[in-house]
Amino acid sequence: MKYHIRNRELQGEGRKRIAWARRRMPVLELIEERFKKKKPLKSINIAACLHVTTETAVLMSVLKAGGARLRLCASNPLSTQDDVAASLVFDEGIEVFSLKGEDKKTYYRHIEEVLEINPQITMDDGADLVSTLHKKKPKVLPQGGTEETTTGVIRLRALEKEGRLLYPVIAVNDAYTKHLFDNRYGTGQSTIDGILRATNKLLAGANFVVCGYGWCGRGVAKRAAGMGASVIIAEVDALKALEAVMDGFRVMPLQEAVKIADVVVTVTGDVSVLREEHFLNMKEGALVANVGHFNVEINLKALKRVSLSQKEIKPLVKEYRIKSGRRVKSIYLLAEGRLANLACAEGHPAEVMDMSFANQALSCEYIVQRGRTLAKKVYSVPDEIDKNIARLKLKSLGIRIDFLTSEQKKYLDSWQLGT
Repeated sequence: MKYHIRNRELQGEGRKRIAWARRRMPVLELIEERFKKKKPLKSINIAACLHVTTETAVLMSVLKAGGARLRLCASNPLSTQDDVAASLVFDEGIEVFSLKGEDKKTYYRHIEEVLEINPQITMDDGADLVSTLHKKKPKVLPQGGTEETTTGVIRLRALEKEGRLLYPVIAVNDAYTKHLFDNRYGTGQSTIDGILRATNKLLAGANFVVCGYGWCGRGVAKRAAGMGASVIIAEVDALKALEAVMDGFRVMPLQEAVKIADVVVTVTGDVSVLREEHFLNMKEGALVANVGHFNVEINLKALKRVSLSQKEIKPLVKEYRIKSGRRVKSIYLLAEGRLANLACAEGHPAEVMDMSFANQALSCEYIVQRGRTLAKKVYSVPDEIDKNIARLKLKSLGIRIDFLTSEQKKYLDSWQLGT
């Protein structure tokens, strides 16, 4: 068995934390029971590039129970939980290539090592795995793949548009049971958790700027407001900006917002959201964090260029001293501009990842069943999978809902409404 992890001695701690996550992931537990009996993934090689966390470990166990052979690497250099990696290797027998804080060279070497399994299915979070396969191993042709996050789906749709996507991929991110819950409630809570763990900043009364009002931005804004912060939204989309206004938030251009911001969080999926002109206009002591998938939303080269000095003042918090006019001020960057909710905290709660990873598991099963009939396109999660996961989640919560009567169904299927 091959692997590259930080420390085998962390195995015991990882095992305990994975068990804690497992208790709060009942949908995956139900899927695992069926997978153990049916073995729908028997002899299927799966190459996975995901955040190596306790919740991911539960997903890996479910896939293995279904008969899959797995290799896992990290989808972000700072998101790996080293104790989880150790437990996966030595308790589950899963080949893991992941170190918290690994450099860029090691990160991509790990991706290539994962692809050496010659996967029938790829499982990605951010599309680095698929991108590497297309660039360096185009002869490796999986039956299909899954993509976990918004940024990855954007990249894959661009590949499809250019006619260069080599195999079908299911956009797990687009499932209602993923983006409506994971992106909104998961990102919202974990972002605030990351900021507080890293800084212990009092958010009540603070001006909290959220760049981007997509599903993740909505979640961050709502949770920050719940902590008593005065939330300001910066947007480029008129509809989303209007929605933010109707939700009760202030909306203004980013250049104006940063002048009064105590905290600025980017969550757009785009490049250079915070630039030189923004850094120069920030107030003393402003905290800057990113929860978009890649560390490109904060222009780090520009930040370094305008800085007189920089130093790490505590783990995952770096101070940049900037001269702006006659003043010298400090700006504090979290987690090197990488995902603050994963680098500074533990990422999304297990309860929401339960649904996201249920989509992953059932999409893998769907690829085995239907992959050879699919075109080289990006597909949404089949509606029956999405609704089944919602039903299972409600069942696990002990919640029952109503059903349409035969009369109601007939009425809704009729064009003669109201008669």
